[in-house]
Amino acid sequence: MSVQWYPGHMNKARREIEEVMTQVDIVIEVLDARIPDSSQNPMLNTLRGEVPVLRLLNKKDLADKVRLDLWLEHWRDNESILAHPFSTLDKLDVAKISQWVSQMVPHRGSAEKPIRAMIAGIPNVGKSSLMNALLGRRVAKVGDEPAVTKSQQKLKVTNGFQLLDTPGILWPKIENPGASYRLAVTGAVRDTAIDYEDVALVGLKFFIADYRDALIARYKLKELAADPYDVLKVIGSKRGALRSGGKVDMHKAAEVFLNDVRTGAIGPYVMETPEMIALEERLVEEAKAKKEAARLARLAAAVPQRQQASNLAYRNSQVQSADQASVINQNENLDEKQ
Repeated sequence: MSVQWYPGHMNKARREIEEVMTQVDIVIEVLDARIPDSSQNPMLNTLRGEVPVLRLLNKKDLADKVRLDLWLEHWRDNESILAHPFSTLDKLDVAKISQWVSQMVPHRGSAEKPIRAMIAGIPNVGKSSLMNALLGRRVAKVGDEPAVTKSQQKLKVTNGFQLLDTPGILWPKIENPGASYRLAVTGAVRDTAIDYEDVALVGLKFFIADYRDALIARYKLKELAADPYDVLKVIGSKRGALRSGGKVDMHKAAEVFLNDVRTGAIGPYVMETPEMIALEERLVEEAKAKKEAARLARLAAAVPQRQQASNLAYRNSQVQSADQASVINQNENLDEKQ
């Protein structure tokens, strides 16, 4: 099972991005530093073609620096990609964007030839906050709910630097189930589209394996169970997520845990590494190949079945013709006798 969410306005956003990409000099892709790969949009990677991309790993204060450095190293040798840890709340980071953009597009930047940058990213990653910080005023609606920004805006940062904002877009189908859950855990997917307990259990499985100490410290645990369900029950009981009779309300417990994860109360973390993503991508491709092989096998099996059906129909028609001929002969013999 994986989480899927693709509102109607996101279909429109894809078409709009296709239309304006030919007018763009650079893409500023805002990523979630906690999920550097899952928060990328493969559809955007396809649409941008040779256009360079500045990847801002936003919410750096919520991310595990050691793991984040693995991603910076992973992209370092790609000349079309420049990546930096980032925070829309850090004025120094915001001030460096013009420098980074000029570094990627050195042939533009004058009033006559301004750098035309498109800001893009998945929902709830901080695009609107970035625009507001760059322009020093509120020009884009900001909220904690994904997909708050739903239309394109073209704005001037300086005489030599223009911004084109786009709505947050997720791709039509998230093929990697792990990526879809990581998007849900960190809040990129609208809450009405997810099962809280299901997503929380996936998140807890990750933290139990990779950030045990963070769980123990946050919830003051004496010991940490191996089963995510048992841990979620303990979190619910400690945080007052109880129903009448003292039974743990697992939905409320899941809300408590996911809120702690999303706000950073649980501590800094990064949910994926380049090595892990490479393995997941290979498994996804193997699953797709297996599914395609099964489809082709069904088609191949259907050919003899159709042939058998055709042969049976032919034999039945022959039998019917023979029966009809026999009846005619019998009638002719009776006529001769009479």
